[in-house]
Amino acid sequence: MGVSAGPPVDDRLVSWWASLRRRAPESVTTVVLHATEIPTLSEAWDYAERSAEGTADGAGVCGHLYVDRDGGCHRFVPLDRVAAHAAGHNTPSIGIELVNTGRHPDHFDSRAQVPAEDFPAEQTDALVALLAVLKETHPGLVHLVRHSDLDQQTIPASDDPAVLVRRRIDPGPRFPWTRVRRHWERLMSEHPA
Repeated sequence: MGVSAGPPVDDRLVSWWASLRRRAPESVTTVVLHATEIPTLSEAWDYAERSAEGTADGAGVCGHLYVDRDGGCHRFVPLDRVAAHAAGHNTPSIGIELVNTGRHPDHFDSRAQVPAEDFPAEQTDALVALLAVLKETHPGLVHLVRHSDLDQQTIPASDDPAVLVRRRIDPGPRFPWTRVRRHWERLMSEHPA
C-alpha cells in the first residue's frame, strides 16, 4: 500500500481480481467492516474463489483486506478495484473482513444469532493500524461503518420461517466498536478530508 506505518499486508489475491472494475483512490470515501462468519482465513479465501464460479463476469464476493486473529493482514483484492462486499455500497468503499466465526455454521438459525467468539487484541490492534494507513493513502475516506449498519434486511430463519432474523449482523455484538470508532474519529480530526 506504499506506507510503512501500518501492519505488513500479504498479497493473497483471488484469481479473478483483474476482472473487477477499476476506480480512482480519490473516489473511495468509506470503509466497511465485516466479520467473515467463516472459521479460518483459508476457508474465507476458498469461499471467495468459489463465489466466482459460474458468474457472468467471472467475479465473486469478497472484501479487499482480511485481518486474521493473529493480526496478519492479507489483500484479496487490490484497493483500486471495486470488490463485491456490501451490496449497493461497493463502488466508493473498501471492505475489511475480520476472521471470526460469527454465526457459523448456520448463519440464519434463530437459536444461533449471538456470536460466541471475541475479536483478539492482536486483530483489533492490526485493524486500527490498518485504518491509519488507509486514511493516509486514501485521503477522501470520511466514513467508517459496519456491514450491519448498511444491510438491515431481515429474512426467514432457517429453522423456523415464521421467525425473521437479520441477514447481516457483522462484525457483530462482540466487536470492539467503541474502541475502533474512537480511533477513527481521532484519525478524522488529525487528517480531515
